[in-house]
Order: sequence, then structure tokens, then C-alpha cells
Amino acid sequence: MMRTLGVCLLCVWLAGCAVNPATGRNDFVMMSERQELDMGARYNQEILKQYPRYDDAKLQSYIQRVGERVARNSHRSQLKYVFTLVDSPDVNAFALPGGYIYIHRGLLAYLNSEAELAAVLGHEVGHVTARHSVRQQSQSTAWGLLGQAAAIGTGIGAVGDLTNVMGNAFVRGYGRDMELEADGLGAQYLARSGYDPQAMIEVVKVLKNQETFARDEAAKRGEAPAVGGYHGLFDTHPDNDRRLQQVLGPARALAGSNQEVGRDTFLQMLDGLVFGDSAANGIRRGQQFYHGELDFTLSYPQGWQLVNRPDVLIGHAPDEQAFIAMTLEPADKRLTPAEFLRQRVGGQRLLAGEELRVGSLQGYTAVLPGQSARRVAVLYRGANAFLFVAAVKGRASLETEDARFLGVIRSFRALTAKERKLAEPVRLKLVRIKAGQSMAALARQGPAGEGGEARLRLLNNLYPSGEPRAGDWVKTLR
Repeated sequence: MMRTLGVCLLCVWLAGCAVNPATGRNDFVMMSERQELDMGARYNQEILKQYPRYDDAKLQSYIQRVGERVARNSHRSQLKYVFTLVDSPDVNAFALPGGYIYIHRGLLAYLNSEAELAAVLGHEVGHVTARHSVRQQSQSTAWGLLGQAAAIGTGIGAVGDLTNVMGNAFVRGYGRDMELEADGLGAQYLARSGYDPQAMIEVVKVLKNQETFARDEAAKRGEAPAVGGYHGLFDTHPDNDRRLQQVLGPARALAGSNQEVGRDTFLQMLDGLVFGDSAANGIRRGQQFYHGELDFTLSYPQGWQLVNRPDVLIGHAPDEQAFIAMTLEPADKRLTPAEFLRQRVGGQRLLAGEELRVGSLQGYTAVLPGQSARRVAVLYRGANAFLFVAAVKGRASLETEDARFLGVIRSFRALTAKERKLAEPVRLKLVRIKAGQSMAALARQGPAGEGGEARLRLLNNLYPSGEPRAGDWVKTLR
């Protein structure tokens, strides 16, 4: 019995050994390069549905040019790399198998040189060249196969469950070793491309300042800091980045005497970049949400936070135990709002239904019963149907928050002329520092509610108390 299981293990292993093109080691993979490329191309189409490209051809071309410069000096330079700036305020970047690499404009805004941009792109190229996603998937698949073999060989299904748990551990994230490997590879590609590999450390500082800022701001509000952020560069590194310094050693040995940083050129490319929410997704301002293109606003209870995604707007209570989500669908004018809502819930029974009159708009709302009852509603406006789903978590009943849910739904209305300005996004504006000019003075000239002076320092890698020098270009918010 155990011999049979061992043969299964050996067969899986022998079928999946391949030389890693970046490290020269034998790695366990169960996918050919052709399959890897096909998978990347397929997933790329799905990613672009969730994260549209940022609408700036000049900036997109610049990022592609910097990325290609780094990729040409990688271990898999023969791949056709595609670098995309996605229209998202998140501080993130990621890579798909086969050379599809994405950087969010939210991360781009906090970088301060072309070398730092190259460091982020180089790190993601390192994931591609080392085939990290392929190795993860292969390990996860293998654990699944071995779990099935163990269950068959022993007759104990629990063994299969155990190996599935072990497989899931591989796919939760790249893990410290893979992230460090990508850092080391990316730094080598930087040096070979003529960039200063020290930029990798500078990006670490940028992201650690992000964590400190988030912690400080949460403390001011009496809240726990949010968990998350950019997966790599860095959240997995130990204290003092000792291992990071070690993996950067070979890159520093490769670096020539002329190591490009490209600060001013990079900053000029960022002038006018949308910061925070975009007009296409709508703008969050405190407890209010404004959407200029769709011409509406919503109000949320004091203290509630908003999560704004291309496909859904979510408001949630500070303790995250109550939430209301809004999505947009084409209205079917052949159906009344009540009929439309019943169709959307799949014919499930609705309770306490009532017509909604929000200004001149027609709608319908009801309660979807169950162990966790939900408030559902729809509002017709023109060709659009605005759908709302609200619920509470845990053992609390819907009634504890239902008045707030209905208040959000009934706050829906068209924008006033004054509010149209509030539906426009904040943008980065470059300013050259004059003698005696401080970050505090610059912050007073910017929009309220964007983090003020602390946010400006963070954007310019001066957090928490640095000051620019006369003649420096700095990013401001307008």
C-alpha cells in the first residue's frame, strides 16, 4: 500500500522536474512554457475586465519602455512582456505567467524615480523568470493528486483532506523565499539595465512608510490599521532587511559606475496623474459618494467606510459587522421594479415588500428571509437599475441596522451643480520648491480630506517629518 503511494509520488515528481531558467535549479513544475504562455494570455483578458487600463497613452508607453528595458536583461528575455498601468488607487503590482505585468496607479503615485519604477517592474519580472506562479500551481496540483492517491491507497478520506490543506498553504502567497528571490533577480536586472540597484531599497522605504502612515492614521481614528498592501517587495522581509541586503549583493557587484536614477524625468511623467478614486468609478469624500458620469450621490452613516471597486460600491460599519453593496445593471423596462427584483433573487420569497419613491425615481425594496436576512432594493434611473443588498454578520438581526440601510438607499439623488465639482478626481500636480517653502504651506493649498501634510510627505518620501530642498520638484494634490 505504501509502496503504491511512493510510486505515485515518484511519478508525479519525475513528470514535473524542470530546470529553472533564472536560478539553474531543478524545480517541480507540471506545466510547459507553451501552457504557461497560453494561461497568461487567457488570464490577462480577465484581469483587464476587473482592472481597466489607465487612459493615458503617453504614460502607458513610458511604463512599457521602462519595463522592456529591464526585461531585456532578464533570464527570459525572449518572452514578449506586456506592462500595463491599471486604473486603480490600490498600492499594488502583480504578474501573470508568461510576462503580463501590472502596476496600479495607486503605487505609481508614491514612487519618486524611474529607477524605483524599474525596481517594482523588475521584481515582478523576477517572479515571471523564476516561474513562481507556475511552481505554486504545480505544487498545489501535486498535493491534490497525492491526496487522492493517499485516500485510495489507505481508504481514509481524511488523509486527502490533510494534503489539500497543505496544498492550500502553497497558494496563499508567494512566501518569503520566493519574494526574496524575486528581489534578488529584479535587482540584478536593474543593474544590468543601468539603473541603481539601491532603488530596490528605496521602494522598501516607500512601502514601509505606507504601513507607518496607515498605522498612525488609524490610531488617530481609534481604529486598528488595515491589513494588506503590496504582496511583494517586501511585506515578507524580516526586521532590518538583513536577507534583502544579502540578495542585493550580487546586483551591486554588477552595477557600473553610471547608475541611472531618473528622478526629474519620472516626476514629469506623473504630472496630472489621477490620485485616489477616478471619475469612471466615482469619488468618495467622507461619508458621501459622488458619480459625475452617472449623475448621482449617496450618503452613508457617520463613521462608515466605503470600498469603491469598478464592479461594486460597498459601505460598511466601523466594526465591519454591517454592510450594504450597490451594483449597476441594465434596467429591463418590460418589468416593474418589483418584478425585476424578484427575478434577480431567483424567485425566492420576499417579505415586507414596498414601492420605493426616491424623488422622481421608481423602485422597490423588500427583505430576503433566511438565517441571515438581507435588505434588497432596486432603483430605476434611465436605462440603469441600481441594485442594493445589505446584511449584518454574526448573530445580530437585520433590524439592528435596517434603518441605516434604508437611509442609504433613500439618500440616492441627482447631483447639484455645486456637487459636480466634487465628482471630479484629485490629481497630482508638480511644484518646484522655493526657498523657505514648507510642506505645511503646500498642504494648505490642496484639497481637504486627502490626508493633508502627512499625505504630501508620504507622496514625496518625506514621511513623517522631512522637508524638501529649494529647487526640488515635489508632488502636490489639486
